[in-house]
Amino acid sequence: QVQLVESGGGLVQAGGSLRLSCAASGSIFSINVMGWYRQAPGKQRELVATKTNSGMTNYADSVKGRFGISRDNAKNTVYLQMNSLKPEDTANYYCRGVTASGISYWGRGTLVTVSS
Repeated sequence: QVQLVESGGGLVQAGGSLRLSCAASGSIFSINVMGWYRQAPGKQRELVATKTNSGMTNYADSVKGRFGISRDNAKNTVYLQMNSLKPEDTANYYCRGVTASGISYWGRGTLVTVSS
């Protein structure tokens, strides 16, 4: 089992920055890919960014150049640095860990609200 706990959400003005954190515990050795997803009210959950154990990253087109995903293996923590935030970035942000066998673990989410 893997437990994921997000933090760092909040209210920020458009153009501002936030850094989200996802602390992992449990059988973290089984995780191959860590990522961030978001879900806005009335919309489906969508991928924001992922990073593999080998360092490969993938970003949604809507956040490329503005968001950055990083991992601190010593702290078992994944970060999402969000810059130049827009009102359309408002959503609940979820951390996800995926094992080699395809098992997904999700955190409970952290709310990001960007005011115009």
